[in-house]
Amino acid sequence: MKPPPANAFINRLIALTLLLLIFSGSLGLGAVWVRQEISSTANRSRALVTKLNDVERRLDEVNAEIATAASPGTLMRQNEAMRLGLATPKETQVVRVEGSPELRLAAKRNREIFSLASASAGDNAPAFRVITASLR
Repeated sequence: MKPPPANAFINRLIALTLLLLIFSGSLGLGAVWVRQEISSTANRSRALVTKLNDVERRLDEVNAEIATAASPGTLMRQNEAMRLGLATPKETQVVRVEGSPELRLAAKRNREIFSLASASAGDNAPAFRVITASLR
């Protein structure tokens, strides 16, 4: 058996070296691409946070203006300026309601749509009204 020629080993070594360089280069390019994507995502996130802070600041300004306009002193001055002759309510006339007004209003609005089944049925499933129309 003859030993392989020396240049075959050199060729294989060069091919493996080139393959290693190509593989490490592609890994390097992949790492650069990932870093670029992270950077662009961070920039977009930073821009969204800035917009969100701006909207929150404007919302706080609007809430402050509403609170100022709805304050009792401001309302009394507008009452006098417009000569409406309105009086401030007495404490016995004020009714304080606990809970969320949005949930109360939604329940009040949807009471007709989702009326509970009669107690004789023994079932607490919602009953639906069916409205039909005919063309004559």
